[in-house]
Amino acid sequence: MKDSIIILCGGGPAPGMNTVVMSVAKTFLSGGYRVIGLHGGYSGLFSPTPRTEDIDFFKADAYFNRGGSYLQMSRFKPTQEDFDKNFNLSLFQDNNIKLLVTVGGDDTASTANRIAKFLEAKQYPIKNIHIPKTIDNDLPLPNNTPTFGFNSAKDEGAHLARTVYEDARTSGNWLIISAMGRSAGHLALGIGEATHCPMTIIPEMFNKTGITLDKIVNLALSAILKRTILGIHYGTVVVAEGVFHDLDPQEIKNAGVSMTYDEHGHPELGKISKAVLFNDILEKKFKEIGGLKVKTRPVEIGYDVRCQDPIGYDLTYCTELAMGAYELFTKGETGCMVYVDAFGEAHPLYLKDLQNAEGKIPPRRVAIEGGTAQNYYNNICHFITPADYEAAKKYVADPEAYDFKKILNW
Repeated sequence: MKDSIIILCGGGPAPGMNTVVMSVAKTFLSGGYRVIGLHGGYSGLFSPTPRTEDIDFFKADAYFNRGGSYLQMSRFKPTQEDFDKNFNLSLFQDNNIKLLVTVGGDDTASTANRIAKFLEAKQYPIKNIHIPKTIDNDLPLPNNTPTFGFNSAKDEGAHLARTVYEDARTSGNWLIISAMGRSAGHLALGIGEATHCPMTIIPEMFNKTGITLDKIVNLALSAILKRTILGIHYGTVVVAEGVFHDLDPQEIKNAGVSMTYDEHGHPELGKISKAVLFNDILEKKFKEIGGLKVKTRPVEIGYDVRCQDPIGYDLTYCTELAMGAYELFTKGETGCMVYVDAFGEAHPLYLKDLQNAEGKIPPRRVAIEGGTAQNYYNNICHFITPADYEAAKKYVADPEAYDFKKILNW
């Protein structure tokens, strides 16, 4: 029987999923391996009836440049009981599987770390290699290397946001844009910078103060006030959904939102429109202060960027990641995440070295004091400073409450 590998995809989709999976397939097929695709993410590893199919060259060649994921994904998170009783070892033994390739973000990587420990403890002759994906760009890769899918999502997000900005300019309104990003603001900041948005609000901004709804609202109003003083009566505000993730749950409830939670204990932000939520709160604030006559409209950027066709960057990058996984496997590596540097060289990042005290892979957040963030906030954004207080009194009684740096304690 031929040696085989098996591939699964966990979490949510990102542009390049098919490029990675089908490039892995092509590379290993060329090396003489049988390639098996496992549907349903990690659930298939702990099921007596996993749904699998062989991936041949023709299937790989037909799907490698498409958006979405040919292999059905899931957010299944195995329990300890699953590991103790339900791991489907016969799936590996019956198919002579030598390598498990997992594709996913921080939660999938954390489960891959548990799998690695499990396989090592049981001394099963199965290697595992993780390939880092997520439009959130929040896996801890060296040298600010992106996760695959991020650049494609940012490209489409910027396309949508610059169209929205043109609508704001044309109509004389403010458009409130919510961008995906559960734990980090990379996507929102990328979209905001690319479209010269006058205010982008991300969770990392609150590095010197606690995050509250009032502060989020006042940051948006800071930009609106500043532009009003400048005679610019339009604009966009980009808000990362992660700011709502980091809020005290009671604040969310006080805003009239009822939250549900996913298998990993995260609020299911995708079930509500953060843009609508934030826009409603802003409108209430306008009525309170009375001096600003501003029309706002909500826009959500999220699910529409996850399954698009990958741009050229990700087509190349995902192919290199797949070839990197093959290279690491032939060198005997396991329990690692593949990292491809700027020169196309593959390196192993051992999951056990990346884990925190709970054994999870912590998300990489925006370097808020780094050049990208600071240059954007200092040069592109519009916000109230002490020099604007006198002019702002025409619209609000307490201009200092909307001073950008005082809100953030910067």
